[in-house]
Amino acid sequence: MDLKKQMRSVIQWEDPKDYQLFFKFTDRGDELKNASKLILQPGQGCIFTYEGKIEGFFETEGIYDLKTSNTPFWTTIKKFMNAFESEHKTGLWFYRKAELLNVRWGTRIPITYNDPVYSFPVKLRAYGNYSLRITNAKEFFINILAGQTDYFVDQLQEVFLSRITQPISSYLANAKFSYAEIDGHIETIAQQAQLKTTEIFEKLGFQLTDFRIEGTSFDPETNKRISEISDVQADVNAASIAGIDFAELQRLRAMRDVAKNEGMAGASMGMLTGMEMGKAMSGTTAAPQEAPKNNIKIKLKELKEFFEEDLISEEEFQAKKQQLLDQL
Repeated sequence: MDLKKQMRSVIQWEDPKDYQLFFKFTDRGDELKNASKLILQPGQGCIFTYEGKIEGFFETEGIYDLKTSNTPFWTTIKKFMNAFESEHKTGLWFYRKAELLNVRWGTRIPITYNDPVYSFPVKLRAYGNYSLRITNAKEFFINILAGQTDYFVDQLQEVFLSRITQPISSYLANAKFSYAEIDGHIETIAQQAQLKTTEIFEKLGFQLTDFRIEGTSFDPETNKRISEISDVQADVNAASIAGIDFAELQRLRAMRDVAKNEGMAGASMGMLTGMEMGKAMSGTTAAPQEAPKNNIKIKLKELKEFFEEDLISEEEFQAKKQQLLDQL
């Protein structure tokens, strides 16, 4: 027999691991001897079970006496015929009361909601960190731990993500944030998600003390569709500045593309396209009526914005500006 373990009288959580929530004392912890001493450090708690029942909680740091029906030496000698096993089984589960900070998280599947501006479903991924603290060790012990020897915070990931994803989806569906507005409202989204899940986590035995979204990203399909829409919007704006409608711009571009694809044989077509576009840009194409002065003023402002955003060169800006001024 191991006399040292038979005489064991001091029990404590000697080496807590990072992000460890629960730890079962297993150094002959199921046959603790009468009047053993339990030591709790600050930020620790302990659940004591005896003969299969929860007999007590220790939530304040200090030294406690554990009283059982086992007595050193004599118990083991009496149980010699039972392979040194005692029926007076005990269990000690230490748990971390202190707050766990900056636990990483990220969505494993995209959050899907309808974009209020573009009117089609978009898929959003997010990542960040959260902090938590055990507030009801008994509920956690009974409903989640279920007798496991160790329990680390990463084992909560599935529980956490399954409960935080739905509130975020619901909030985004009602908040009407568009694709371009998500990053500007990350803090608000995080606060609402934490608020809507407070009661859920309390029922599980712990408190979500902080929840942060550090970044977001949309899936490639969503980015592609938004990009295509943006390109069309840019073309419409460009056509307006050029003084032609969008349909005419598309026709001229199609003619240009045909000319390029035909190589040398399309040289004359390219020249013709260039002439057509030149006429459109110079305003020599037939128009039902002369553009009013206020319309020219708007075009001048838009033309200046294009120049300031480096969408056109200074030469193009000056040339088109002079054309518009000539119409006054």
